[in-house]
Amino acid sequence: MADKIVFSQEFGDLRNKKNRKKNESKPKAPSGMKNDGIVRVQRESKGRGGKTVTAVYGVPLSGNELSLLAASLKQKCGTGGTVKDGVILIQGDKTDSVIQVLTEKGYTVKKAGG
Repeated sequence: MADKIVFSQEFGDLRNKKNRKKNESKPKAPSGMKNDGIVRVQRESKGRGGKTVTAVYGVPLSGNELSLLAASLKQKCGTGGTVKDGVILIQGDKTDSVIQVLTEKGYTVKKAGG
């Protein structure tokens, strides 16, 4: 047990290196969401302590570009938000505002989830 290295300055935590690689893969859309080039906007509150968020799925951007789009949406809606696993989350029920902004930017947008 004393011979096993669990941390190094260069690589960090070495204990679950194999499991970490699996989780760093490309983010997948939630079950039921298609990856067909159409941006889907829906209101969600399940699993968020009753708080409502507007979720934007299927945006064909990644990394910094997705963060810039999220910042633009937050500014236009006047609320906070974040980007998690390739999904933009805007605080509150702002589906109509988000759809309008994304349509103006040239995306094909659909309102999902009722």
